[in-house]
Amino acid sequence: MWSVISDLQSYPQWNPFITAIKGKLQAGERLEVTIAPPGVKPMTFRPTLLDATPNRKTRWLGRLGIPGLFDGEHSMEIVPQPGGGVRFIHRERFGGLLVPLFGKMLKKTEGGFEQMNEAVKARAESGPR
Repeated sequence: MWSVISDLQSYPQWNPFITAIKGKLQAGERLEVTIAPPGVKPMTFRPTLLDATPNRKTRWLGRLGIPGLFDGEHSMEIVPQPGGGVRFIHRERFGGLLVPLFGKMLKKTEGGFEQMNEAVKARAESGPR
């Protein structure tokens, strides 16, 4: 699973939601992320990577303007399961004064996450590249 989510260069090949991502998976780094929620024009933002623990987790924080206006914390976590296999936990938490104004867009973003989750599963189950 880690090989799927950490191979940033391959995202355009398989990911219908995060269509491009550039940068280093190292805490403190700035990424350049392009997302394409269903029915919404693609948008690019530059979140700060908060955590990049190999085989466990990535977590970044994106902001619109100043802190507390519109913040999004994105995480992908790999949790080993008893008897083998892993559980993939994919979260996005939004906060800030402008969140209520973005309700429709956030609902479409949720659809993008669902598409991405299906694509992550398919790619991980297809075996080594």
